Amino acid sequence: MKEKVQGVGRFLSGMVMPNIGAFIAWGLITALFISTGWIPNEHLAALVDPMLKYLLPLLIAYTGGKMVYGTRGAVVGGIAAIGIIIGADIPMFLGAMIAGPLGGVVMKYLDKPLQRRVPAGFEMLYNNFSAGIVGGLLAIASYLGISPTVELLTNGLSNGVQFLVNHSLLPLVGIVVEPAKVLFLNNAINHGIFTPLGIDQVAQTGQSLFYMIESNPGPGAGLLLAYMLAGKGTAKSSAPGALIIQFFGGIHELYFPYVLMNPILLIATIAGNMTNIIVLQTMHGGLVGPASPGSIFAELMMTPKNGYLPNILAIVLSLAVTFVLSVVLLRIFGRDDASLEDSQAKVASLKAESKGQAESAPAPAAAALKIASVRHIVFACDAGMGSSAMGATTLRKKFQQAGLTDLEISHAPVSEIPPQAQIIVTHEELRERAKTAAPQARVVTIKNFLGAPEYDSLVAEFVASRTPAA
Repeated sequence: MKEKVQGVGRFLSGMVMPNIGAFIAWGLITALFISTGWIPNEHLAALVDPMLKYLLPLLIAYTGGKMVYGTRGAVVGGIAAIGIIIGADIPMFLGAMIAGPLGGVVMKYLDKPLQRRVPAGFEMLYNNFSAGIVGGLLAIASYLGISPTVELLTNGLSNGVQFLVNHSLLPLVGIVVEPAKVLFLNNAINHGIFTPLGIDQVAQTGQSLFYMIESNPGPGAGLLLAYMLAGKGTAKSSAPGALIIQFFGGIHELYFPYVLMNPILLIATIAGNMTNIIVLQTMHGGLVGPASPGSIFAELMMTPKNGYLPNILAIVLSLAVTFVLSVVLLRIFGRDDASLEDSQAKVASLKAESKGQAESAPAPAAAALKIASVRHIVFACDAGMGSSAMGATTLRKKFQQAGLTDLEISHAPVSEIPPQAQIIVTHEELRERAKTAAPQARVVTIKNFLGAPEYDSLVAEFVASRTPAA
């Protein structure tokens, strides 16, 4: 069940994440040129509504169709989405998330039996007309049937959220968000759920607190500060570096392992997130667009002209509450993080060593030749942007320090690993998806993006493969 929920959430966020630049562009144009913006301009403000109603949903639908069936699915998904968009009076982000993949699925399963029967020389004719006919039919079906249904569902969800707001229950969302984040569902929650809700709210009020429920770096920073003061061993010594990257770089995945070391600290992060929501509700804070990545810089860039006080206060107070509670909990319940980290590193090292010995026993030269021939390493994460970019940089520096400069080390979404990848480095939660996406590659899994012992093990393996035998 957990895997299914994660899969759906990641699929939804996968449609939004590649298009975050478009959302930010829309947010900046909104913040600058609407009547309450920094430099109001009625002529340029005319860009806001078309981007919201047409551009963003079409991009989402196109991406969803592409995830299912490449460019062909993307085109049909985009055609199907226009029926939903035209048939509704509200921005159709949820509808786009249905129409895009639907177009890809229908086209994929229609092509499967028919493409084999197309006579030679008629392939282009079939491809163009089949996509046009299927897309047109789906657009009509979307306009007449799917659009009214999705609009009804969207209004129901909005009413449900409004109920939480009216009864001051929205802070309870923090009880769900923080545990889900440490299970690496942060992108799914932020971009699969809160971004569509936020866009609807921005269209009505000019800003939305939904953009800050998951992206606020305060709770994570407060927890890492607590480890700097009350932590032990490796966790304490690595916390400052993690704090800088998490708070200023916006890569929240860095504080997840620190919570998993002491799960009782979820109480502190939940309290911090609830504080964040209470401040935003009370003082009418929020952002004009999604903050991605969730760094302090992104939060401030997406803050409307009159929203700096509530937003900064929400970040500071959520940080302070999480920090104080985390220190108390670490003093009472904190484990010996030094021994925990040492044992994890030792187990990982022994496992890698035993695996290498087992593989090389029958034919040591073949195993060495295999690793020596590797030229392309891919660091994969859920979205291919935050943690994987940082991991690729870290890994690249380690290889360079070891004198290994002929390797290509890149980063990518786990669903779009390039075919030339020979080794994939990814979080253990994404292992099966990485193996499915690139069955030809070896998969190396890690738990801690910042200080994974597997980085050094991999570098040592390459160095050994290139060192002549005595």
